[in-house]
Amino acid sequence: MQQLSLSISAWAAELGFQQLGIADIDLSLHEEYLDRWLQAGYHGEMDYMQKHGSKRSHPEQLVDDTCRVISVRMDYLPADCELSDEVLADPTKGFISRYALGRDYHKLMRNRLQKLADRIRQQLPEHLSNQFGYRVFVDSAPVLEKALAEKAGLGWIGKHTNLINQKAGSWFFLGEIYTNLPLPVTETGEHNHCGTCTACIDICPTRAIVAPYQVDARRCISYLTIELHGSIPIEFRKDMGNRIYGCDDCQLCCPWNRFSQPTGEKDFLTRHPLDAPDLVELFGWDEATFLKQMEGSAIRRIGHRRWLRNISVALGNSAKSRTVVEALEKRKRQYSDDEMLLEHFDWALKQQLQLDRR
Repeated sequence: MQQLSLSISAWAAELGFQQLGIADIDLSLHEEYLDRWLQAGYHGEMDYMQKHGSKRSHPEQLVDDTCRVISVRMDYLPADCELSDEVLADPTKGFISRYALGRDYHKLMRNRLQKLADRIRQQLPEHLSNQFGYRVFVDSAPVLEKALAEKAGLGWIGKHTNLINQKAGSWFFLGEIYTNLPLPVTETGEHNHCGTCTACIDICPTRAIVAPYQVDARRCISYLTIELHGSIPIEFRKDMGNRIYGCDDCQLCCPWNRFSQPTGEKDFLTRHPLDAPDLVELFGWDEATFLKQMEGSAIRRIGHRRWLRNISVALGNSAKSRTVVEALEKRKRQYSDDEMLLEHFDWALKQQLQLDRR
């Protein structure tokens, strides 16, 4: 099993993963944290965080006979994207979280993990191969992926609740293979190195990091622009600025990301210059154009309606422009029966008129 684990790490590297670790399935400490987080209501409308009962913190309940979790990470930061600070400072542009600039990571990583599992089965002796049980996950089931990655030695969970690696920062995706193979557990050489730093807490536009290692998703811009289906609370709209899909502020300020490396995956490179797009142009996309342009993108999951909702908030925060006002008024006529969108369009128009009076 020791030799097999070394081979699995080598095969993972061949498949484009930057690191692999193996964890046991004791998540009791993380289960307590999850229960407190849910009881506080910090999950907002993400009902899936609690509807699976204890399966999330008990891998053996999700996949029978699981005794180990193979955890991997893959860098995703595109080398070809515009500097985030410059985009955030330009109110005519829209900011999209850097993980979503390329193709949807779910399929790519799931396919790679499936290839890794197939390779493991091929290399096992026949009696073990016949008994080999596994299941592949990439952010697609009740899995505590960051907790498992931490146990597998891939990093530590920072004060912003993202996983940080001392040599690679935090710009990476995570994936898992649940298995019944009793592989040796990776020594967790990583320890928490956040120290007294509070950069992520201090910079959060909506104060979503309510305490070290605690995020109230209901205040988080990523939640508001991606997970929330209805109206974005007015109290957060100004602070959203031009962020139209996700938010990277807590990662952009993290000092450990000076060690991050750009991705080598072509599929993660920027598509349709989404790294610094013009807000009015994006707002003009009809649903067919949106679906076409976002084919193969993680952004497609929010749908055209929430896309318009998010951009209208950014337009309300944009520089004074007759073009912006005309674009919003046009959408008002087109969506005269959509109460939720109309409310956002009206808010954005009000912001533009207030700018005009100033």
